[in-house]
Amino acid sequence: MPPIINVIIPAFNEEESIAHVIQEIPEVVSEIIVVSNNSTDQTESVAKKAGATVLIENQKGYGYACLKGMSYIASKENKPDIIVFLDGDYSDYPAELTKIINPILTDNIDMVIGSRVKHLREAGSMTFPQIFGNWLATSLMKLFFGANFTDLGPFRAIKYETLLALDMVDKTYGWTVEMQLKVLKKRYSYTEVPVQYKKRIGVSKVSGTIKGAIFAGVKILSWIFKYSFT
Repeated sequence: MPPIINVIIPAFNEEESIAHVIQEIPEVVSEIIVVSNNSTDQTESVAKKAGATVLIENQKGYGYACLKGMSYIASKENKPDIIVFLDGDYSDYPAELTKIINPILTDNIDMVIGSRVKHLREAGSMTFPQIFGNWLATSLMKLFFGANFTDLGPFRAIKYETLLALDMVDKTYGWTVEMQLKVLKKRYSYTEVPVQYKKRIGVSKVSGTIKGAIFAGVKILSWIFKYSFT
């Protein structure tokens, strides 16, 4: 019996990109869940027309949107085997989803991160704060936990039962690093696969602003230091 795979896509004002993302997700996915995070444009109607299940989370924050998607999945009768998280800005290549879930299917890995390696990134697709922040966070995780992460990439897959066991709580920008830290602390298996990355459609709500970049950096570092001394 093939695994049940659900995709959660947090989206804030992504009307220009969301249909592209949905349309390029492989057919192995059972349900695509777009969580509109207080969008003020046509993200919701465009996503519905493209075939996604659309939820609305009015409390702004990446983590809030992800938790909304998880709450919806928890209410379903048929629970998924794998959850894939994917951004709605079309910076990732949704067709690479099959590559990201493969280690779970073939090697029973608990979590897989899509690593945005330099030679596969389009020039200018990641800002300096993103590149530096990824380097700093993954370097600290290596120092404190012996981790082998190279990226905090949002394109990732995780076993549903593992995701539940992590008891995720972060409501904003610390969601990705919280997941990785808890996988380390609870000794779940993980790996990375290299993925392509291109310039997003529209302006980033995090790395595209000084305030967003600083806030994200503080949240990420606070999670790392919290787990380093507990």
